[in-house]
Amino acid sequence: MKCPHCGYIDSKVLDSREVDDGVRRRRQCINCGSRFTTYERIQKSGLYVIKKDKRRELFDKNKLLNGIRKAFEKRPVAANVVDKVADDIESELYKQGKQEVPSTVIGDMVMANLKNLDHIAYIRFASVYRDFADITRLKQEVDRLAGGVGKTVSSAQLPLIPENGLEVVVNTGRERRK
Repeated sequence: MKCPHCGYIDSKVLDSREVDDGVRRRRQCINCGSRFTTYERIQKSGLYVIKKDKRRELFDKNKLLNGIRKAFEKRPVAANVVDKVADDIESELYKQGKQEVPSTVIGDMVMANLKNLDHIAYIRFASVYRDFADITRLKQEVDRLAGGVGKTVSSAQLPLIPENGLEVVVNTGRERRK
């Protein structure tokens, strides 16, 4: 490792620690004695996304994050949930060991994650991803989603109305109709 202070080409490692996606090393130059820090990260091989029009594009996690963030915009979901979804999808793509992945695979992975976290975010993403041409296709998707309403939503979604608060709202609505 070349010293950033004197340019000498040799240094010794004083301390090594694992960080999120690599190793942090504290080094000392053998020539001048100055200390500096280096970070070593695994360079992931190029993963290409095959788009619908057959173009190949280098995988960009920021594009994935932006799409997921748009779906969760103004939704009561913790901020770190969006990052975790993107991280999980990215790591799953690299685990597959393929150099090229169709964009539909990534879209389906996002849809599966959103369906378990927030139904509104799921519908928002689906409306863009599946390119609903008319309201009937959107209604079919909502009806299909509503078929599983009895299922519990992940605890990552924050409650809008407390459990007992919902009964009060429903009862109040019935009283007004009478």
